[in-house]
Amino acid sequence: MSGPIAWVIFSVLVVAALALDLGVLNRKAHEPSLREASLWVTMWVTLAALFNGYVIYVYGLSKGLEFTQGYLLELALSTDNLFVFLIIFSYFSVPRAFQHRILFWGIVGAVLTRGFFIGVGAAMIQRFHWILYVLGVFLIYLAIKLLLHQDEKIDPGKNPVLRLFRRLVRVAEDESGAHFVVRRDGKLWATPSLAVLIVIETVDVTFAVDSIPAIFGVTTDVFIVLTSNVFAILGLRSLFFLISGLALKLVYLNYGISLVLAFIGVKIVIQPWVHIPVALSLAVVFGTLALAALASLLVRQQQKV
Repeated sequence: MSGPIAWVIFSVLVVAALALDLGVLNRKAHEPSLREASLWVTMWVTLAALFNGYVIYVYGLSKGLEFTQGYLLELALSTDNLFVFLIIFSYFSVPRAFQHRILFWGIVGAVLTRGFFIGVGAAMIQRFHWILYVLGVFLIYLAIKLLLHQDEKIDPGKNPVLRLFRRLVRVAEDESGAHFVVRRDGKLWATPSLAVLIVIETVDVTFAVDSIPAIFGVTTDVFIVLTSNVFAILGLRSLFFLISGLALKLVYLNYGISLVLAFIGVKIVIQPWVHIPVALSLAVVFGTLALAALASLLVRQQQKV
């Protein structure tokens, strides 16, 4: 669908935004305030909306709706994952001032791994079209699994990659700075911050196994899949500080995500016989997630009374 100009515009936007974020506005480790986090969330959403406007202008409304649906889906799946990151930071006692830097590089890693997974997925779907139906069944399975494991506890200390990392790499456990490596007695040592980053990255790879099939259920257009996915991921760090600052737990979000995954899975399976318009599909995804968020906010408000 897309030409080289679209890819160049996308790449320039992403690189410029990341450079501005870490290289200019957040050079020093600090704890973002609620106001700062809100401004950054607004900036990332606005940037995604402007890019989506470009997609609609150049490629039509249908592609724009696919981008919106993919963006909302990835954002919802990733937002739920932010609470796992809260658990990880709490487990390792990471100061809030250092969390921004870890999440930044975690998101850079997530962009690279998602790009790899999307490339592999697109190649497989193009060569073996029947894999789409396997993805549809897989999404239905994920929806059921998510519903049945709502209260599953996560122990970051049991992460097998973390255990292997600590066996193979020297870790300066007493290092409390924001750097990922330090030099002691002429030797390089990893820091606890690097260990946390490793856990964040491995957890994100696990999440990608869920989210990539879901977005391929929305569209098989690699440009839409990748751009909507990346724009959603880029805003996660700011959203993390906003959510953690508000101490907000969207208790019904998992139920909404489960219904959305099941809907997309069913849509894939029945597509040879029943065509669901993109606009209707977007309405179902947005409506379901909005209702889940609204119900969570109402419950939280009642608990305060």
